Amino acid sequence: MKAVVFYQHGGPEVLQAAELPTPHPGPGEVQVRVHACAMNHLDLWVRRGIPSLRLEMPHIPGSDVAGVVTEVGPEVSGVQVGDRVVVNATLSCGECEFCLRGEDNRCRRGAILGEHVRGGYAEYVVVPARNVLKLPEGFPYEEAAAASLVFLTAWHMLITRGGLRPGEDVLIVGAGGGVNTAALQIAKLAGARVVVVASNPEKAERVRALGADHIIDRSQEPDWSRAVWQWTGKRGVDVVVDNVGQATWMKSIRCLRPGGRLLVVGATSGPNPEDFDIRYVFSRQISILGSTMGTRDDFRTVMGLVFAGRLRPVIDRVLPFTEEGVREGHRLLEGGAVFGKIVFRMDEGR
Repeated sequence: MKAVVFYQHGGPEVLQAAELPTPHPGPGEVQVRVHACAMNHLDLWVRRGIPSLRLEMPHIPGSDVAGVVTEVGPEVSGVQVGDRVVVNATLSCGECEFCLRGEDNRCRRGAILGEHVRGGYAEYVVVPARNVLKLPEGFPYEEAAAASLVFLTAWHMLITRGGLRPGEDVLIVGAGGGVNTAALQIAKLAGARVVVVASNPEKAERVRALGADHIIDRSQEPDWSRAVWQWTGKRGVDVVVDNVGQATWMKSIRCLRPGGRLLVVGATSGPNPEDFDIRYVFSRQISILGSTMGTRDDFRTVMGLVFAGRLRPVIDRVLPFTEEGVREGHRLLEGGAVFGKIVFRMDEGR
């Protein structure tokens, strides 16, 4: 099968087209012919190299997959060849204590498709049958792929983990990322009031169109934490969504009301905030909640809302599945010139 892989860590130039053996499903698994695969910042980190991550080379990135089931392994029921599906990238054993109580994103042997195992930058991918969800008739592959990981992540973070309630104020730090555009929509659907920190006027206007109640353009208002404080009448927000990390951590904490919650799903600017003052945590009784991916129940719930049109993925552009197309996607996402998701349309490169 055709795939885009890397044999060593590095910049976008290490990505290259390759011909690899086609994987076939074992017991409980299905083979999916990939029609669309969307990008995440995770793809960049895996390509650059994560110190604790040991990969089988060549590695195939890609976590956000939609396509058609082309082969079914033994012991599979409820899924058949020809089903149009979207893939849940949260892989779990189904047997440990966490899986048995429905917390499969905490699985002791858990993995993420495209990170720990070979992923979706390929013609075919094999996943557990329990990780595919049927698409409604006519639902676009590009939209399914673009929604799958980011809406799952945002739903688990805000609703399951964060316990977001109607009437609460939510600050989202950063306007253009896939998780943040999903979080904005989910927060509004939950009845929250949302303020977004955007990096420029163009992104500010785009999040306004998505329903943000207030936007702070940090290119015009560098001290955005003070602006948030003023917007809330010096109360602070109930919830902050911060996946930027090192560069924004302390400002995010200062924006919280006493008893507020900081939700953390990533650290795109780095993992070590040097100015972190722990006194804010105990003096204001702040909760810091880490969140990764989501459960199977979360996936079914949030994708049902996507299929119903109540939530909609934001797609920046669709690129062809070619060596140069994939490299271009990585360069664009790395440069920050993206609003929403980049999607590779696999049919374009076949």
